[in-house]
Order: sequence, then C-alpha cells, then structure tokens
Amino acid sequence: MKPGLPTAMERPHFIGIGGAGMSGIAKILAQRGAQVAGSDARGDSETAEALRAHGATVHGGHAAGHLADDSTCVVVSSAIRADNPELARAAELGIPVVHRSDALAALMDGLRPIAVAGTHGKTTTTSMLAVSLSALGLDPSYAIGGDLDAPGSNAHHGAGDIFVAEADESDRTFHKYTPQVAIILNAELDHHANYASLEEIYESFETFVAKVVPGGTLVVAHGQEGAAEIARRVAGNEGLNVVTYGEEPEADVRITKITPRGLTSEVTVLLGGRMLTFTVSVPGRHYAHNAVAALAAGVALGIPAHNLASALGKYTGVKRRLQLKGEAAGVQVIDSYAHHPTEMTADLEAIRGAAGDSRILVVFQPHLFSRTQELGKEMGQALALADASVVLDIYPAREDPLPGVTSEIILAAARAANADVTAEHDKGAVADVIAGMAKPGDLVLTMGAGDVTDLGPQILAALSNRSN
Repeated sequence: MKPGLPTAMERPHFIGIGGAGMSGIAKILAQRGAQVAGSDARGDSETAEALRAHGATVHGGHAAGHLADDSTCVVVSSAIRADNPELARAAELGIPVVHRSDALAALMDGLRPIAVAGTHGKTTTTSMLAVSLSALGLDPSYAIGGDLDAPGSNAHHGAGDIFVAEADESDRTFHKYTPQVAIILNAELDHHANYASLEEIYESFETFVAKVVPGGTLVVAHGQEGAAEIARRVAGNEGLNVVTYGEEPEADVRITKITPRGLTSEVTVLLGGRMLTFTVSVPGRHYAHNAVAALAAGVALGIPAHNLASALGKYTGVKRRLQLKGEAAGVQVIDSYAHHPTEMTADLEAIRGAAGDSRILVVFQPHLFSRTQELGKEMGQALALADASVVLDIYPAREDPLPGVTSEIILAAARAANADVTAEHDKGAVADVIAGMAKPGDLVLTMGAGDVTDLGPQILAALSNRSN
C-alpha cells in the first residue's frame, strides 16, 4: 500500500461511483493502491471506463449483490437514498458506511490542504490551482467537481505535499476539512433543501473557517457582500490570517485591470507592492476573480507570486465551464454549467463581452425544483441577457416534484423582463429547434447543471445537416 491509504478504505465500495465528487475520491484511492469497487446508474459512462482503467470494478445499476462481503467500507454521498439496496446490504453485513466528505478528509490528512468553497466558482478555482501547481512541478493531489480535459481527470494522487479540494457547502460536509488555506469565493442563499435562510449559510461558513488550522489563511472575496460578511464575522479568530482580493482599493490583492481578449482575459493585479499581469483562458470578470483567488491561495502557501501568475496561464478551462463544444454552419456551441441566477448572469455577461455583435442563443435547463421555487424569477431575469432562449423542463436530480413548481415560473419572469423565450418540453426536439433559429455568427449556450450538456453534440449535428 502507498503511504496515506486509510486502513478502512483498503477495499471501499462506492454507491454512485460515477458522480463528480465520488469518482474523484475513488480514483485517488485506486492510485494509492486500494481495491476500489462501486456501482452507478450508468455503468457504461466515460467516467466508469476511466475508473476501470485504474483497476476499479464498476457495476451498472444498483443491486445488493454488487456489494462484496469483504468490503471494508461503503462510501456514500448525500444524494444516496436510505432505501438503496446496497446500503441495506451493508447494514446486514455490518460494513461501516462512510460519507464521501469523511473519505476526502482522510485523504487530505498529513498534507497541506487548500479547500475551495463558495456558492459559485468552486470547480473553476480548484481547477486553476490544480493546473498551475502541476505546471510548477509541485505535483499536487486534487479532487475537483468536474473534469479538466478528459473523463476521469477530476482527481489525482500526487507526490507533492499539497492537496487541493473542492469543498462543498451544499450539505455542510465541508465542515469535515481542516485546511491550511480556505477560499471563500462568495456566499449567497442557495441549496434551499438544506438552508432555510442566508443567516444559516453564514453560520455554516463560519464553522468552515473555524476548522482552518492555527496559523492558516482565509482567502476571501472583498467585493462580494456575503463573503465580506463572513470575513467580518471571523476577523477576531485567533491564529487566522485573512487575505482579501478584489477590485476595491482596500483589497489585499487588488485587481487593477481586466482586459477582455475574445474568449480569454488579461488580468493585472497589485500584490505586495508589485504589479503582475497574466492571461486567463476563459472570458469574463467572474473567471478573472477566480484566478486571483487561486493566486492569493498559492501565495499563502509560500509559492512565489510571479511563478504562480505565469503558471495560471496554463489553465485552459474545465468541462462545462464555458467549454467550446464545436462549430458548425458558422455557429459556435458552448456549454455552461450555470444554474444559479448569479452564475447565469456572469456567464452571459462574459459571452456577451466576447461575442461582439453576434447573437447569443441559450438552451436553459433549470436544476432542482427547490431552486426553481426560490430563484425561478431571477433565472428568468438573467435570460433577458440573451437574444433568445429555449427553456426546458426542470431537471429533478435528487428531488421529487413540488406542487406548482415548473419552468413556467422562469418563463413568466423572462417575458416580464422582455426576454425572447420559448418553452420546449421535448428535449429531443431541441437540436432541430436551435438549428432552425441559429444564423452564421451566432453563439449557442447549453446552460444548466443537468443533462442539458448532452445537447451540444446534437445541436452541432443538426446544424451540420442543415448546411449540407
């Protein structure tokens, strides 16, 4: 066994092993020498195949028989329901059940962790750190909520002493981590199934910050109201260094200029009395701020700022974060993971800045009934930034329907904001609908956290067929 493999995880079984967070932990355990097994609804996915390439056993579907009797633990996420047959079988066999956050915390033990939290931008910022630290030859371990450049590239067991982790606040499991550096990008009311108020969000982040090791650092957005509120609340924490970043003159790491250059940006910051300029290979102010957060975190670990700024230019994006899927008939198709109004606005503004006079067409799939109930009006208002939008039915993910909660909430708000929106209940018809709307020079965004991402290739194919 390689160093750092917890004994209880020598033969782990993951329920839902194909999930973004679960697959990363499974991959790291496999790379450390564990005999990894698990099940997923889609046993034939690219992620499942990537895990098999690392020696993992991946079963399609969920059944009690998938769980081996000699498994040392069963790893679950908050999305796994109590009636899962493998979970029931684990109880019969007396096999310990471990939440994925506890598994991740165990993997970080003994290393220098950077934990990236915030309502938006976690995956991008974590990815930026992973790529830039790797480019500097530091070989960090990392666990990200999205793939960098290929299925299974969301995690790595490195030889270095740094571990970069996406810290999920949605279910409070980020309280399990004890980082040397914590990043809070923002704090807004979201995850409505687990938080009843913004005050509960703030209290949860305060608990997260309290877990930073003595002498550690909190990197926090100066200009984001929720993050700034948390910074004020924890200012008196003994042994905590607080570093702020932003465009405000008072920020410790001050962004002095963001220059759009097509689908990239050039960012200039003032840090420690020195100006640094570097390129961010994704457009928009939101992503520039993510890069500066990554820069501040790396510097807090003792990495020279000029080296890290240069290395950040190696980041070329992460899947589903304004990812260019291709071009056909003069139309570019881009995939966006944005599903919260703030994210939607940020991505649409970023694309608007890069698009010039081109039209922006959006295919939006709302994610979760609870989020649509609370923020559907704001989602509709965000869609007014597009030239035209097609809105799909709500992607339920882990939730059951809520009475009266449909995409019509979003559509009504969008129309009230004078947006050009169309409802489409048949996901299979969307590619042809968009192909009929799009003109050469247009940009098409597939937007949402569900399976709307699958539509990108279909839209490209429909565009190609139309041009032939």
